[in-house]
Amino acid sequence: MTIAKPDFIEGIAKGMAVLESFDTERQRLNATLAAERAGLTRAAARRHLLTLAHLGYLETDGSYFWMSPKVLRFSGSYLASSRLPRALQPTLNRLAAQTGESFSAVVLDGEEAVIIARSGAWGTPTRVLAYGLHLGARLPAHATSTGCVLLAAMNAAQLASWLKGRVLPRLTPHTITQARMLRQRIAQVRKDDCCFASEEHELGVQALAVPLRDMQGHTVAALNVVLSGGRHQEDALRRDLLPLLFEAAREVRALL
Repeated sequence: MTIAKPDFIEGIAKGMAVLESFDTERQRLNATLAAERAGLTRAAARRHLLTLAHLGYLETDGSYFWMSPKVLRFSGSYLASSRLPRALQPTLNRLAAQTGESFSAVVLDGEEAVIIARSGAWGTPTRVLAYGLHLGARLPAHATSTGCVLLAAMNAAQLASWLKGRVLPRLTPHTITQARMLRQRIAQVRKDDCCFASEEHELGVQALAVPLRDMQGHTVAALNVVLSGGRHQEDALRRDLLPLLFEAAREVRALL
């Protein structure tokens, strides 16, 4: 979204940049580290850190800062007010009950695929999820089945802009890290209208995803099934689970 310069509040932008500096790689930051990550001076970063701590969004020991549970208000408000997760949750639960597998709905936010709804595996008390595949998790789009499905919804100009100057980090030996190969992969995803990913984000984890489109034909999210704990044959997954994913996508189309 583009807005007029007088409408842009720089202080809010800087504060959000500091808040977004915290991630799985750096859970605790001091003023110097936050300044480097947010592109601010150390003095400005320190003021924003102190203000966020004063408001309760950060905790501190006097030197380092880390996120407090209060930041979950943002995600909680989104999940409570957004129509998309509420519309998809019954379908995810039904698929999990039907198959015993774990299903997720994902949207694209910049370079990351964000899980906005998920089912969990039906009736399985043991570990069934890959690391980090929780509600609200942000995963590198290029290394996930849902991310590739969402990138495939872009036109050529949009994809070129998304790829321009972007580094595709290697997460496992199977991760695609070259733009040329990712373009080829996305072209195949467009042709198949689905994406199978095997151990590209995490070893031992495979996933199969399809696009979720609204009545106008716009891709608004992606639906996938995630399997962990061993390697599964792609042909078997496409045969057994892909029809269920496609049917679910058709069922929810009128809700999107």
